[in-house]
Amino acid sequence: MPTLLKIHDLDGHPEHELEWKKSEVPFICNGCKELGFGVCYQCPDMNCNYILHEECGIRRPTPPFQKFFEDCNFQFHPENPLGPRKCDICTLDIQGFLYQCSYGEHNLHPHCTSLPPVISLPDSDMSIYLRRRIQSKCLKCQSKKISSSRVQGLSYVSSDGKLCYHVTCLKQASLEAWKRDYFNLDVNANDEEKSLALQNLSPKLVVRPSGEQNSKAMKGFKLLIKFIKLLFSALLGDHFTLFSTLFQNFS
Repeated sequence: MPTLLKIHDLDGHPEHELEWKKSEVPFICNGCKELGFGVCYQCPDMNCNYILHEECGIRRPTPPFQKFFEDCNFQFHPENPLGPRKCDICTLDIQGFLYQCSYGEHNLHPHCTSLPPVISLPDSDMSIYLRRRIQSKCLKCQSKKISSSRVQGLSYVSSDGKLCYHVTCLKQASLEAWKRDYFNLDVNANDEEKSLALQNLSPKLVVRPSGEQNSKAMKGFKLLIKFIKLLFSALLGDHFTLFSTLFQNFS
């Protein structure tokens, strides 16, 4: 349950109070301009589409999660006072609301600060951790480093360190899936549509071991499927059910 069921955004939307509710569809936050899923603050006027991430609506004075930035003194800003910056968690450009270190070194999207540091499920023996350093290549971009810039961001890594997904690739894959309407694929989608949707998540997902290959290869493939499912189910919440038909042949 959020701190507030209603908020009044006097600067961005003074006309109406915003109500805490669950969005039935993905949305673009009017505060940070990033993609959002699930609970949010939304204008009750049916003719208005003003919407904020829960984190962008509450605007806590400091971010709730600072494990990787313990020496920073973060402050919330409606826009970047120092010009263009990249988020130190996802490496994407900051286009709206942000937390900025008072020393000017680190910048964070408010919604990125709510990413779970550990992802696990009661019926799964796999755990996934948010890390700064990684040992393996990202399943999406097939690279360890995101770019040559100073800002390298964080990544989700399996407990054995063998599976990795950059946070920036996770967000971009979700945005691409939304733009390409992959969230609306149903059980009747053809193999080509499902293959394209899976390739958007990870190129390796479209190359399933054949029956002639050994059980070790199949075990590794199923582990990859479990990692991807766990990761995206944590990010998308209830919206993951729209993706679940992609994996029905791998269970």
